[in-house]
Amino acid sequence: MKVTLVTVIAVLMMIGAAHAQPVNIGIKGGLNVFNIKGDNDESFDPRTSFHLGLLGHIHLAEDFALQPEVVYSSQGAKYGDDLKLQLDYINIPILFQYMFDNGFRLQAGPQAGILVGAKADGEDVKDGFETLDLGLGIGASYVNPATSFGVDVRYNLGLSNINDNDDVDSFNRGFQLGVFYLFRHRSN
Repeated sequence: MKVTLVTVIAVLMMIGAAHAQPVNIGIKGGLNVFNIKGDNDESFDPRTSFHLGLLGHIHLAEDFALQPEVVYSSQGAKYGDDLKLQLDYINIPILFQYMFDNGFRLQAGPQAGILVGAKADGEDVKDGFETLDLGLGIGASYVNPATSFGVDVRYNLGLSNINDNDDVDSFNRGFQLGVFYLFRHRSN
């Protein structure tokens, strides 16, 4: 229920912003390479998966934009060959972008993630993790105005402890490489 409410609110914010400023709506998807870093001595291997979602690109000024997104993101980590931890989130990043004249963009901003599922080797372990994951996204993107297609690379730095166990602090860390398409792309 929380996920549905947050998703509806984010979509309504994108629609509302569309009437206030020039805005582009789009879809995106791509590759995730995530891991979990903690304050204990355990070492995990990265887990490769995917992300898929919606984005809004709101022009605030000639060179600046705001890009809110609602993205399903499959994250987690691997521990040797035995344990595969899958953490599924609905991530809502709000990126501030500096746009260059040639289609390149630098971006950074906060992200809230809502845990919708957690499995370790097929077994439900959601009770062992916090529902909310706060983080920071930093990256770059390029959009080709002639085709409205673009590419995006981002590093997600988890800032809040995702572990429900008070003895160990654990944080999401990961890279995303994706493609996106902007419907009725307007460059101004």
